[in-house]
Amino acid sequence: MLDIFRSLHASDWVQIFVLYLAIYSLLKGAKGSRFGQALTGIGLLASVLVGFSFLFHFDVLTRIVQFILVYMAISTVVIFQPEIRRFLQTIGAFGYFEKPKHTSDGSATPELILQTLLELSNDRMGALIAFEMGISLRPYESTGVKTDAIFTPELVKSIFTPPLPLHDGGVVMRGGRLSSAHCIFPVSNNPELISSGMRHRAAVGLSEETDAIVIVVSEETGLISVARNGKLLKYPPIQAKTAVLRWISRAMMEDEPEKNAILDHFKRLFSPRSTTAG
Repeated sequence: MLDIFRSLHASDWVQIFVLYLAIYSLLKGAKGSRFGQALTGIGLLASVLVGFSFLFHFDVLTRIVQFILVYMAISTVVIFQPEIRRFLQTIGAFGYFEKPKHTSDGSATPELILQTLLELSNDRMGALIAFEMGISLRPYESTGVKTDAIFTPELVKSIFTPPLPLHDGGVVMRGGRLSSAHCIFPVSNNPELISSGMRHRAAVGLSEETDAIVIVVSEETGLISVARNGKLLKYPPIQAKTAVLRWISRAMMEDEPEKNAILDHFKRLFSPRSTTAG
């Protein structure tokens, strides 16, 4: 056995590695389907038979295994033709190489949240989403409806679609999940916001009392704004994608210490600041 490995050259190891990647990608892409289960079973059975015949030099068994594998490969293509076609279509559309929209624990990625906000903006659908940072937003969640749901564009759109029951109020995001909906946020009394809508004033009000990052989509203009530390930052469409993604990524950073966030908030409360509306 050792002599076999010693006789392998660098090109042989490269070929083995490429074959491994191909088989791994095929099994990963077909995972969860009937085709994937059949492929895994055939692969395990073939590995056992080939390894057994190779170790004990059973030439007759080797020829039989080769014949069976060819027959099973043809049968698999015929039986699982729909699954194979969908799998190939996914690869052809580069769907297999797309960045996942959720992490392993079900948390939404910043890119998915940005995509949802841009779709809301294009549809002129008003939205109010608060991202919990160091200071808990649970007191405001008690005014709404607990959801603890996976963030999806369809769910967010259904929440903010009038006249459905949850379209008023704001949504609280915690740990990349949609924690609560239909929540009531404090309204800011900043005179500079007198011409702003209720959603924008509520976003600023919550950012005045907590360290949350609050994102607003205007129902009238479709513009996306961000409220932070009592300030309202409005972004034109050409800047919104980059700027809002940066805010979302910052809000979802898990390595921000809660203690430092709370201390920063108290420093902000007791230090002079000017509140402006963009």
